Amino acid sequence: MRFSILPDISLMRNFSPGQRFWALGETVQGNVHFSPKETMYGWLTYYTPGKFKNNHSADAKLNTTSPLSIPFRSTSRWRNNEFSLGWKHFFKGAFDNENTINIYSIAGFGLMFTKVENLFNTSIDTTQYNVPLLSGKNKFYRLTLDLGVGAEYPLGADFFIYSDLRTWIPTSDYPSKYLASNKNVPLPLMISAGLRILFDY
Repeated sequence: MRFSILPDISLMRNFSPGQRFWALGETVQGNVHFSPKETMYGWLTYYTPGKFKNNHSADAKLNTTSPLSIPFRSTSRWRNNEFSLGWKHFFKGAFDNENTINIYSIAGFGLMFTKVENLFNTSIDTTQYNVPLLSGKNKFYRLTLDLGVGAEYPLGADFFIYSDLRTWIPTSDYPSKYLASNKNVPLPLMISAGLRILFDY
């Protein structure tokens, strides 16, 4: 049995409704190779904060309140991190193949933990107005199904350069009052590139 260490960098684009942003990230990944085609992986990935803005309206709780609504803009920052465990299958080549390009698929389950911060451009009295999201700092969590495809090119001497395309699909829905919308959170697409270093036990 052999194992690999895989550091990489990645670019994320999140497509959640009303919460789209770009972020740069880094992943530290370990692979345990059970057979030429089958590998178990575990990774920890973390990203720079992604920033986006939205326009909202705070509506009065009582009809006697003036004004009846207050328009405002929120500036939000998300810092996404994730831990994932899963399986990698080489459907072309193998983990130790140094003759041709290796192509693989990824499937696993992850836990995403995100720090969120919302800032409003105007002060709103929440005792008199309903706001669609809260200001301030908080955290939210999601269980995810992690899917991806990738390819690697052997450099020789147990070194491989690789690139893959990944996504996290939410499998749990814990509503958070700090989100503009709780639908399809997260909905990212990441492209990653790095170096795989193969070791013997």
